[in-house]
Amino acid sequence: MKLSRPLRLGGMIAVAAVALLLSSCSTGSVASGDQSTSASAASDQFPVTLKSVFGETTIKTQPQRVATVSWVNDDVALALGVVPVGMPKVEWGGDDKGLTPWKSDALSKLGASLGTAKAPALYSEADGINFTEVAKTTPDVILAAYSGLSKEDYDKLSKIAPVVAYQGEPYGTSWQDSTTLIGQALGKSSQAKELIASTDQSIKDEAAKYPQLAGKTFISGNLEPGKADGVNIYTPLDNRPKFLSSLGMKLAPVVETASKGSTAFYLPWSLEKANELSSDIFVSWVPDAGSKDAIIKDPLLGQVPAIKKGALVADPDKTLNLSISAASPLSLVWGLDRFVPQLAAAVDASSN
Repeated sequence: MKLSRPLRLGGMIAVAAVALLLSSCSTGSVASGDQSTSASAASDQFPVTLKSVFGETTIKTQPQRVATVSWVNDDVALALGVVPVGMPKVEWGGDDKGLTPWKSDALSKLGASLGTAKAPALYSEADGINFTEVAKTTPDVILAAYSGLSKEDYDKLSKIAPVVAYQGEPYGTSWQDSTTLIGQALGKSSQAKELIASTDQSIKDEAAKYPQLAGKTFISGNLEPGKADGVNIYTPLDNRPKFLSSLGMKLAPVVETASKGSTAFYLPWSLEKANELSSDIFVSWVPDAGSKDAIIKDPLLGQVPAIKKGALVADPDKTLNLSISAASPLSLVWGLDRFVPQLAAAVDASSN
């Protein structure tokens, strides 16, 4: 089974060579009013130097033209009130315009809806980073804090503009760290700190509605009935376990043990050992509504303890899954009241 990032769920479109996920009427802290594609007043001093796995990047002055690659980075810029001059289309989980509901709402609030003068250029990353289209936007900085850039990618992008890359593992940057890095790059560190705090509070507020979640164990993974390699388990590096943990739940001990020493965001798991995947609930994306029943009826996958108890969370909604997998301050707030109730229902089922 090939996994695409960040979703790493069978059948998803890879956006890069390595590539594998308050209320519905809100998308978080997006500045409103007359915004342009340039950054608003800086809260930081420039030049600023940021470290990454590829070395140091110095941004001499506050960027006025911001381009992004991969997922998440454009969300963070928008949440900080900055409209990118260029950003990738959402090719899995997006609408026919290449956007998600939270991006569309943020662009609207910033006076930059598609078709307007302030709208960003959208480029495809279906075949990897689109260096040509990024260059056409003549950016002052390229945001890739959450990405899987290779050294070659980084070097090519650096010839266009300074690049804000990840500091740890590819696609391993938490939404909090992405927000912090991008805030520093855009001269908006204080706004980034406030954005992190408000998003964390939204998560806590939603979790408080479902006290049964606290302390319950989970496994987040990918289940494909009828496939020889039909199980993959997400490690603590991945955004999905990070999000579930932020709700007060706990990663199952079996996954904690198997993940020790690993720098991968997922681990393959033998179908023959499916019955050892013990947890209160199991969370997996499915390509369609019928796949959940297929998992439950599968002679091996059906032996997963949580599945036997009826505690499988398996939603085929691509946009919802994207909001948790490619987690950002905008996407999480959009997805909370759509996703968390499903977790609570699974916990309730596991307790019966």
